[in-house]
Amino acid sequence: MDPTVLGGKLASALVAPLLKKLFRADGPGAGLVDKPVRLSALVSFRGEKRTLEERDVHKLAGRIVAQAVDSPGEPPFPSDERIAVTDSLARRLLALGDLDMDDVQAVRLGHRELATRLRRAGPAPDGLSADACHFLDYATEWACLNILEFFTRRSTFVARTLVEQTRAQAELIAKVDELITRTPRPDGRDAAFERRYLPYVADRHNHITIYGIDLRDSPDRWPLEVAYLTLEATADREPDRAAAPGEDPPARTGRMPADETLDQDPRVLLRGDAGSGKTTLVQWLAVTAARKGTHIPYALPLRTLVRTGPLPAPAAFLSAVGCPLSPPDGWTERVLTAGRALVLVDGLDEIPEADRHGTRDWLRALIHAYPGNRWLVTTRPTAVRADWLSQEGFRELSLAPMGRAEVATFVHRWHEAAHAPEYEQRLLDSLRTKRDLARLATNPLMCGLICALHRERRGYLPTGRKELYDAALAMLLTRRDRERGMGTAEGPELGEAAQLELLQRIAYALVLSGRTEMTLETAERIVERALPALASAAGKWDASAVLRTLLLRSGVLRRPADDVVDFVHRTFQDYLGARYAVEEGHLDVLTSHADDSQWEDVIRMAVAHARPHERVSVLGELLAADTPRLTLLALACLEHATALDPAVRTEVERRAAALIPPRTKGAAKELAEAGPLVLELLPGPEALTDEEALGVTVTASVLGSDEPDGALAVLRRFRDHPNHAVRRQLAGTWHRFDAEEYAAEVLDHLDRTDLFLTCESPAQLTALARMRPWPELTFEGPYSAEDIVAAVPEPGTVTTLDIHRNPRLTDLGALRHFTSLNRLTLFECPDATGLDRLRPLPLAELVLAPVADLTGLRALPSLTLLSVVQELPGADLTDALPAEAPLGFLFLGRHSTDATGLRGLGHWDTLHTLSLGPLTTELTAADWREVAALPGLTRLYLNASIIRDLPASIGRMPELPGIEELRVPSMDGTEHLAALASRLPGLQSVTLGNKPGHSFPVSGFQPLFPDADVTLDQR
Repeated sequence: MDPTVLGGKLASALVAPLLKKLFRADGPGAGLVDKPVRLSALVSFRGEKRTLEERDVHKLAGRIVAQAVDSPGEPPFPSDERIAVTDSLARRLLALGDLDMDDVQAVRLGHRELATRLRRAGPAPDGLSADACHFLDYATEWACLNILEFFTRRSTFVARTLVEQTRAQAELIAKVDELITRTPRPDGRDAAFERRYLPYVADRHNHITIYGIDLRDSPDRWPLEVAYLTLEATADREPDRAAAPGEDPPARTGRMPADETLDQDPRVLLRGDAGSGKTTLVQWLAVTAARKGTHIPYALPLRTLVRTGPLPAPAAFLSAVGCPLSPPDGWTERVLTAGRALVLVDGLDEIPEADRHGTRDWLRALIHAYPGNRWLVTTRPTAVRADWLSQEGFRELSLAPMGRAEVATFVHRWHEAAHAPEYEQRLLDSLRTKRDLARLATNPLMCGLICALHRERRGYLPTGRKELYDAALAMLLTRRDRERGMGTAEGPELGEAAQLELLQRIAYALVLSGRTEMTLETAERIVERALPALASAAGKWDASAVLRTLLLRSGVLRRPADDVVDFVHRTFQDYLGARYAVEEGHLDVLTSHADDSQWEDVIRMAVAHARPHERVSVLGELLAADTPRLTLLALACLEHATALDPAVRTEVERRAAALIPPRTKGAAKELAEAGPLVLELLPGPEALTDEEALGVTVTASVLGSDEPDGALAVLRRFRDHPNHAVRRQLAGTWHRFDAEEYAAEVLDHLDRTDLFLTCESPAQLTALARMRPWPELTFEGPYSAEDIVAAVPEPGTVTTLDIHRNPRLTDLGALRHFTSLNRLTLFECPDATGLDRLRPLPLAELVLAPVADLTGLRALPSLTLLSVVQELPGADLTDALPAEAPLGFLFLGRHSTDATGLRGLGHWDTLHTLSLGPLTTELTAADWREVAALPGLTRLYLNASIIRDLPASIGRMPELPGIEELRVPSMDGTEHLAALASRLPGLQSVTLGNKPGHSFPVSGFQPLFPDADVTLDQR
């Protein structure tokens, strides 16, 4: 039976009075006794003061069952089971007296659990139907619900509840007191010590030391806040690790800021190449935690820990790293136990391999003994295998190389810290234009070296970049480890010369193969062949051990995958490969590949390493090819040729001078075909003519798609150039670059006079909103009028607006925000409507080609120039064009005169120029009379298709003596212009324009117009 039906048959108003008889009435007082009052003492059918006998309980149960069975509707169970159900219900009610609990406990238990206990005490007899059993269980729950309601209304219940709560609280307090007694309590000494320790950590690690730089004007210690750069960490793959008990599931993302890794995962193994910023990150995390007080940081450099003996227990963390502060006994253990520690273990690669297994055991013991803390371990990529700490739940990440934005930020902060802002921009330009230099500057260490060398030379990098690579290799191969107090962590002790010998052989093998990586086995064979020539390693170590040392400590060679070896930067490969080629006398091998752009940097580095007579040979072979690219390659090589025959240098410069700077657009585009090498050689605007400046900007623009960084560095030098053609070139090449960057670096600095800016992409619209206002704008693409208005920071400053190829432009009403708009062009905006809504604007010029609706055109009274390319409505021009407008220029294009002809044209006696495009209907004599009636008309433009396709139109033309200027565009050279010459006797100027793809001599038409100046507008 449905529970709602049963509920109706066991209504509380009927059942409650019956059940109340099961319990004694309240006595006087609160009922607060020392011992709990059991239910057996409350029921009325037990004890000496009983008011009910067991037979009375059976009668009471019978009345409850009878009320349910005799109520209207379907009976809850078969009638022959009535006696059995009554007996079972009575036995369950009688079981109340056997429960070992009081009324407060019963209420806390709840009616369902109370009913369950009564069912266990008085189970239903075998043989009852399912309906009867269901009714019996439901009736028991219903009875228990009413019984508990009765209990809560007794006068002694509230008092007994308070007593129970008081007893429970007292018991809880006693247990807490006992726990506090057993647990050691940190006293105020811990807090006092931390107030000293945290500032100490923040001060000790608040600087960066740049090892290996000994230039006289370059400090080697920098404030951390100034020099720290947030790099990104990447995960090659995600480990399958469940969250630890009580721990949130670790967040998973492929790329994140390195200093936020521990926010996403409490245990991280961070890999990074030499100089990538691992130790600096450790310092930053320590300083940040110390200042915020979020965690207690322990910066533990392993190279220091292993020097002082066995790896320390927590109590010795501070003394092992030379901290002069003495913590209270047990302080570190209490911090770790509370999960408040940030443990930063730096430099797994800086300890011998044999010690790394012990280090892992040390870490395991600490993590298992003190779960809940944050742990960061750093290492170079090849020091330990993948998943080395995965069983301990460590997530493996790698520091990503610095991107262009990070390099720019680092350079800015470096020069800010060094108080040398005057050198910053010049270095950024060099990093953008010099590709091998940019490839080198991918981590903080190398960026710092480049900044230092640049400043040392007062804003110029070395005359030859060889010095830069020499300094970088010396720092990476030996000096950095030596100055950090490190010996060889494992394997042979290889000096700088031995390492260079091995590295350059590997590099040359890669250069010859045209690849940037080789197998580990191939690299071992190269090392094995070289070992007999190395006194320091011959007979002492095998090739595998030597190669392993190079991979681990050199900072130049790396193993990106298990069986792959490559150089951390391609530029090191080219430099070292060229060094070996020169030593072995293989310069002819290099020059034989000069046509391959991949060999450019190798050849340039070879010139740097070569002796003077070898340089003459290399440059001579490059010039002998007599091609622009190899001539420019020879010019680029001069940067590296410190000593060279003056005659050869002069010849290279003479040949290159014919190419750079380019003096025409055509020459500029040809120069760009030489490739990105050109960007390093292009001059700035100083001492250039306007034509040469335009040529340089065209070359850089063409190369912008392939080398945007280098091209941008060239173009930004011209952003203050006054020439209009140069400024137009700079504005027109925006689409080849990152919209935001180009806007900030170039566009926002341009003089806007007579200069259009075109926006084609959402990124350009976003960048436009951040620039100074542009009075002349073009928008191309599907943008609503609201989108266009929103992209302009100050709509009231816009005077000229061109909207091209825009299928989303509909209602033009939003353009009313351009309150100073003087000229509007709508080209291929087929759904544009609402021209009449532009009436409040000071609109003088309007170009339409085509729009959805021209009916509002008559509402624009201020137009002086109008161009229409679509059929005009009405039978007369005055039906479609604004009759009140003082038109001076009118263009009518394809289909414009299909319905109206030129009827009504004479209404605009202010016209001085009439331009007729490729019309599709003949001009009649009446049309020409309208033209002849215009008193001020002096210019007539006729598309050549009228002459070719509608010759009768010219035949009907009357003499128009007032026409002084004639233009005939789109000619293919076959047109007969004699009829025009005879009808336009007052001509002073004739301009002929060729149709694209056609050419003809203007001399064939000069005799027709003996009194006019005839010119050709070549397209």
